Amino acid sequence: MGLFSKVIDKRIGSYQQELVETHYREVDNMYRQIRGWRHDYRNHIQTMKAYAAAGDWEAICQYLDLLDEDLTTVDTVIKTGNPMTDAILNSKISLAKAKHIPVVADAHIPVKLPISEIDLCCIIGNLFDNAMDASLPLPEEQRMIRVYMDTKGTQLYISFTNLTAGKKLKKQAGRFRSTKGEGHGFGLVRMDAIVERLGGYLSRNSEDGAFTTEILLPLEQPCNSSLK
Repeated sequence: MGLFSKVIDKRIGSYQQELVETHYREVDNMYRQIRGWRHDYRNHIQTMKAYAAAGDWEAICQYLDLLDEDLTTVDTVIKTGNPMTDAILNSKISLAKAKHIPVVADAHIPVKLPISEIDLCCIIGNLFDNAMDASLPLPEEQRMIRVYMDTKGTQLYISFTNLTAGKKLKKQAGRFRSTKGEGHGFGLVRMDAIVERLGGYLSRNSEDGAFTTEILLPLEQPCNSSLK
């Protein structure tokens, strides 16, 4: 039994590392897009200077409208107040948009969290990946992911809801069965383990047409945590 547990822990650890590396690649890709726009910024300024020298104010206004529209596609979509959470959420939102999955997000959390970046990355990353996987089989006009994060007293509340094909999922052995293969299952196990280790609460609910995961994580460390 001990050997089996070690094998499982090793496979989960390997999956965790792969997951974190994937998230950081997505974050890096998002910032590459932003840096690309900044690289073009000087050219945009030179173009508008040329229009101004010619007194073509109408052309300047049109150009500014185009720039404003272009900036919207690369600007930070969500600003929660916490830099790491911003990076994870925005990289995933960008990925969802590329897959034609609309995301409605409302997130407000403290700048500093007593949660490690790796734990936060695994939780939010898994929630987003699960929601996107479940959304892809739906027609584009029926896809939707809703994200809500906020502090409730001394706890961080996280809620992810995605639309489904209309069938209520059934639990097996107390869990909703994963249909995305072995790695996906390890992601769920890893996320559940993190929430449990942090002393949090996790609830999954499947209703006709929607699947919701809710998580509560304590924001205050135990009194003896400063001694560690």
